[in-house]
Amino acid sequence: MSSLFGARLQKWLLLAPAIVVLSLISFIPFVKTLWLSFTDSEISALPTVVSFIGLENYLYALTDPDFLDSIGRTLYFTFTSVSAEVILGVGVALLLNQQFKGRTLVRALIILPWAIPTIVNAVTWRLIYNPDYGALNSLLTQLGIIGEYRSWLGDPDVAMNMIVLADVWKNFPLVAYVALAALQTVPSDMLNAARIEGAGALRRFYKITLPWIIGPLLVIIVLRSVEAFRVFDIIYVMTRGGPANQTKTASFYVYQEYFSYLRSGSGSAYAILVAVISIILIIGYYKAAKKQNNTL
Repeated sequence: MSSLFGARLQKWLLLAPAIVVLSLISFIPFVKTLWLSFTDSEISALPTVVSFIGLENYLYALTDPDFLDSIGRTLYFTFTSVSAEVILGVGVALLLNQQFKGRTLVRALIILPWAIPTIVNAVTWRLIYNPDYGALNSLLTQLGIIGEYRSWLGDPDVAMNMIVLADVWKNFPLVAYVALAALQTVPSDMLNAARIEGAGALRRFYKITLPWIIGPLLVIIVLRSVEAFRVFDIIYVMTRGGPANQTKTASFYVYQEYFSYLRSGSGSAYAILVAVISIILIIGYYKAAKKQNNTL
């Protein structure tokens, strides 16, 4: 009994430094943010009296049409971006899993977009989309697809999709590498047996390959969903939420509320709501994917 207690004590002692660090960098700021969300606190150079107002900030946020619209845009960005990254990443992984000359070099080069910092990626794509000298306009004009140069990030109807394209280009290599690693574990004898039985490529993928790699894919889908839902940096660099607020996501809305309008109380409430919605989204995402895995 004493040895069991000693083992447990040793585990807690080993975990203690990590717990302390996590408390300092995560738990304490979260508690402070939660407290501010129940107040009318504002950022000001002058001393101000902070009053406790209960759920008033939350009730206002849940009825704020601009905030609700930003949640909708964030959900659209998350679903579209992650879905495209998974489809493209798995497709690239299947190609990289084949035998061809120069495969090692291609595998090394495919990771370059993901290795580029997000800010650099955003600036690069903003230059590509430039309405005056952007490479995209030049290419599409020369191919005869468009008749004149367009302001891709200045068009409210397509601006968000252009940002999704930039985000997918950067992050699909991560999905591809995870899928490629999972493909290495698929038993070749099962694939060969299915091929002998007459199963086509699509059927082999759906019945054998996909169930085998769905576990690692589920992990990367959850991670990418969390990152996509709290997207901020690429939005800030490329459009600052414009045009006409059509790319203003929830995280950017929180940033404006807190640091532009200096309303730390309501900004904290928005931040807490974004965190809660993100958790609910990921839990639902995880359960749906797990249920799909059980049916395969």
